[in-house]
Amino acid sequence: MYYQRLLASRDKESVAAEIQTTEPKPEYEKAVKDPYVMEFLQIKPDTHVYESDIEQALLDHLQEFLLELGRGFSFVARQKRFTIDGQDFFIDLVFYNYILKCFVLFDLKTGTLTHQDLGQMQMYVNYYTRELMNEGDKPPIGIVLCAEKNDAVVKYTLPEDNDQIFASKYYTYLPTEEELKRELRLDEFQKLG
Repeated sequence: MYYQRLLASRDKESVAAEIQTTEPKPEYEKAVKDPYVMEFLQIKPDTHVYESDIEQALLDHLQEFLLELGRGFSFVARQKRFTIDGQDFFIDLVFYNYILKCFVLFDLKTGTLTHQDLGQMQMYVNYYTRELMNEGDKPPIGIVLCAEKNDAVVKYTLPEDNDQIFASKYYTYLPTEEELKRELRLDEFQKLG
């Protein structure tokens, strides 16, 4: 009812200040999932696919992909092109999250995450921050969706105070119970280390 209260109020500043204290600001880390389970793509395990195949499959199943992403996502662009000093760059998928009030950039990788992938995403996020943010937007976030994630590469590539670049693993099938147990044990081990 914030919108109605704001319109009805004569003291709009105090209503706006109140909503900032009663509604916690969403945190990027809570909006980014890891892993993403995209069995709706119907890609069989151990099948070789190209990034463009995954991108096309995600767009063919956009409704299911938006549901997997979570609340607040709106589709903006595919292969968003921008040019720097005559060189073209392409961001695989661009969304806007109206809850976070920011652009969310996705880069798809069919292999193991590398530091170059994170650096490339950092450039995309910097470009959006400096050139395409609108007034009232929060800084964009970038998510590298990869078949295999290496937490050590993430840890040593990104700054310790990073809150804009994320790497998430994806599954193109629902993991087996044994795979889920192994993943949970790995997560617990990494938290201890």
